[in-house]
Amino acid sequence: MNLIVQALHEIPAAYLDRLASLSLASRIEQLGAHAYRLHDAKPHDGVAAYCYEHQLDYGFVRSSLHLSDFGLVVMDMDSTLISIECIDEIADMQGLKPQVSTITEAAMRGEIDFAESLRRRVALLAGLDEGALQRVYDERLQLNPGAEIMLAELKKHGIKALLVSGGFTFFTERLKARLGLDFAHANTLEVIDGKLTGQVLGDIVDAQAKADLLNHTRVELDLHAEQVIAIGDGANDLKMMAQAGSSIAYHAKPIVRTQAGYAFNFVGLDGLVNLFA
Repeated sequence: MNLIVQALHEIPAAYLDRLASLSLASRIEQLGAHAYRLHDAKPHDGVAAYCYEHQLDYGFVRSSLHLSDFGLVVMDMDSTLISIECIDEIADMQGLKPQVSTITEAAMRGEIDFAESLRRRVALLAGLDEGALQRVYDERLQLNPGAEIMLAELKKHGIKALLVSGGFTFFTERLKARLGLDFAHANTLEVIDGKLTGQVLGDIVDAQAKADLLNHTRVELDLHAEQVIAIGDGANDLKMMAQAGSSIAYHAKPIVRTQAGYAFNFVGLDGLVNLFA
């Protein structure tokens, strides 16, 4: 077992020495500017608290496991691949962001059924000009740090990328084309005469649908669960993450951090590359 330690800042040698001592690691290897591998490490309860205190992300990884062993990465969109919650920003165009954000946060914490929360939020958007969607994409949507580095590395290893979102196809399809993603699934907003009706068309992509899409794509690619990585941030991602051999909570809600295999609390999405270097 190796202990991977990474951060957004330079990691002092004293921090690494302390972690090596806690984990009984045999040696320390530098992977990148702010990333290290501690060889032959053993899990220790003190590692998590020490890392969090010093703004370090960590993960215990089998020494034989590398990025090239995977065939599929499945990721959420809002607050995972991108930095915003699209529906909250659409609502802002209506002056309704506080009301919608409150429902979004409750759903992400697992306090409200996702499908019900989505219907309630979308209903508030009735009458909004569909041009607001393009404005959100053009003016507010940004990739989270490290996204393009991560995706480039996946392509280098022939790993497929699936974007599965409880958000909307308007955004997932544009991101799929822009980033060269292999698959994308999300909800479709109904638009009539250039206006949002406040309805979602078809079945809602909820937590179970995300898990089903992961498994469907995995089988389609003839992969085992151990060859899949899932990345998410909210309660709606937990069923999906449970179906993957490796799961990463990205700047996530506490309920997700506690159930994921790994948590990135500080580093960007490119932390995946270091984790499985």
